[in-house]
Amino acid sequence: MINTKLFFRSLLLLFFCFAIGNAQGILTLENAIKIALENNYEIKIADNNLKMDKTNVAIGNAGMLTSISANASDNKSVQNTSQTRLDGTTVELKNAQNNNLNYGVGLDWTIFDGLKMFARFDQLKELQNLSDAQLKKTIVNTVSSVNSVYYDLIQEQQKLEDLDSTIVISKKRLEFTKNRYTIGKGSKLDVLNAQVDLNTDLGNLLKEKQIYANAKTLLNKILARDLKSDFIVSKNITVDRKLQLSELLALAEKQNPELIIQIINKKVSELDLKQIKADRYPVVQVNTGYNFNESTSSLGFNTQSSARGLNYGFTASLNLFDGNAQNRNEKIAKMQVENSKLVIEQQTINLQSNLTVAFQIYLTNLDLIDLEENNTAISKQNLDITAEKFKIGTITSVEFRAAQLNYINSKIRLSTAQFQAKLSEITLRELAGNLQF
Repeated sequence: MINTKLFFRSLLLLFFCFAIGNAQGILTLENAIKIALENNYEIKIADNNLKMDKTNVAIGNAGMLTSISANASDNKSVQNTSQTRLDGTTVELKNAQNNNLNYGVGLDWTIFDGLKMFARFDQLKELQNLSDAQLKKTIVNTVSSVNSVYYDLIQEQQKLEDLDSTIVISKKRLEFTKNRYTIGKGSKLDVLNAQVDLNTDLGNLLKEKQIYANAKTLLNKILARDLKSDFIVSKNITVDRKLQLSELLALAEKQNPELIIQIINKKVSELDLKQIKADRYPVVQVNTGYNFNESTSSLGFNTQSSARGLNYGFTASLNLFDGNAQNRNEKIAKMQVENSKLVIEQQTINLQSNLTVAFQIYLTNLDLIDLEENNTAISKQNLDITAEKFKIGTITSVEFRAAQLNYINSKIRLSTAQFQAKLSEITLRELAGNLQF
């Protein structure tokens, strides 16, 4: 076993990291998701789009309500006028003034348009559902990104701790080789090798710190907060080992955001076709209004007149021939409906394929976790035995370094396997549409 002095130095390092962690504050995954849902710009944009589509769902926007308008016009003229009457007399007037004033209100109401207005109203509701589905997809994608980056930070944090541990060991190895060289039991080459290996470990630690800092910046970006916000994450990665492919496939058919969007797109295309077919029917409108009219003239038989009253009626129109545009529009709309069906079928197959592949990766990563846990335990035992032999001088410094690297690399591989398995779990839940947030 490594000696008592090395144990206390390691313990001191852990206490130091714990103190720094408390100063920075732990950001839990739940809090990170909460912040992202409140701040993320893509979610805010998608939410605003949903609000706009909700506002558009109105019977007036579908053309079901009447149109009421008020109008007023006042036209004046100044003219040099000459009139010849039936008896042959001529009347002339310079700067003759004429005035015509009209004002009133009118109402127009389409009472039948081949049920086009009802299809339009249903389409507005489907467009709202589409925005709602897109918002949910954006939320799921954001939560997935938060999960991925968060667990990547845990992995990088574990690597930092592992590299800190190997530096402690490398420093102890350098100190031991220097002591042996001083008393004449070791060589200068062993000291130089130990120093080079320590410098290599320090360099690896610096690189890992940079990777860790970049991952923290990325998470702050996703959370839409100050990029310099400092924090630490939880220490452990827990993987759900109970996922079943059959259950995931069943959930995906009902909850996958992309599949839901394509199903709604199909409904929108079908309602487009209904609106186009409605153009084959007549359009009937009723209209009424109350108008006022006053006119004055400086010359003529009537120098002043006025009228006011109610007018009403209806108009009906039917498209008899439009150069076969109606037929073309219907054919195109039908093809769009057919395409939307094909997209759903394609999306379903892709979804099943992606889930199957992701599930196989998930199972492989679970096996890798078990393998690396066993490797880590074995390499730890090997390192302890090698350390004792190194202290009594029965093995070389190079052999001790090999055991040290085997142990550290096995721990890093274990962290990587845990992270990859967690990524697989996140991917499976995202595809199935049951990612928790």
